[in-house]
Amino acid sequence: MFVQPAYAEKDIAALHAGMRAWSFATLVTQGPSGIQSSLLPFLVDTETTAAAPFGTLVTHLPRHDPLYQDLLVAAEVLVIFQGPHAFISPSWYRNQMTFPTWNYTLVQARGKPIVSEDEDKVMQVLRRTVAHYDTPLGGSWDFGEIPMSHTGSRLRVIATLEIPIVSLTGKMKLNQDKSVEDRLGVIAALEARGDARSLEMAGLIRAQSDMREALAAPSLSLESTS
Repeated sequence: MFVQPAYAEKDIAALHAGMRAWSFATLVTQGPSGIQSSLLPFLVDTETTAAAPFGTLVTHLPRHDPLYQDLLVAAEVLVIFQGPHAFISPSWYRNQMTFPTWNYTLVQARGKPIVSEDEDKVMQVLRRTVAHYDTPLGGSWDFGEIPMSHTGSRLRVIATLEIPIVSLTGKMKLNQDKSVEDRLGVIAALEARGDARSLEMAGLIRAQSDMREALAAPSLSLESTS
């Protein structure tokens, strides 16, 4: 992935946070059948080791997924975490002698996969996945109440996947190369659109340190740019 210095995110904690927030990510493999991909829900373990200097990704997948055979070869894989993105119009800038662009957020992780078909391990990962995604919703469904006679058949067709992360790259293209006034215009326009993706992007631009200072100053605000 090409990353211009202005857009490079090197803070590991920030990258881990992005991976957790955008955890339904794209796994890419390459094997005898060529390049393949699959969308999977990932858990992010941040503990680092010599073998996993950037943490470990954990997920599960059906064994009949075509890319499963690629994982058994243990060649390096790529996982792409895609965050908020938005088209940016020059009409939103104060300085309009420029061109349209696209703001986006992206984290890429690489590593060699470790696959297991052990049913106890599959169950452990399923419990972790449910605890992470379903339990916080507070619903009435309880995974622990599903009898093993019903769960067992699923365990036999699922495998777990661990990816010790050996390379982690982040790109946060958030108009960092534009003036505070131009970015204030972008924030105002995105928030006026009101959709979830635009609001997420506006929030990321708002969170930039110089933007926080600008928005806190009474002499410079969103109203002054409109």
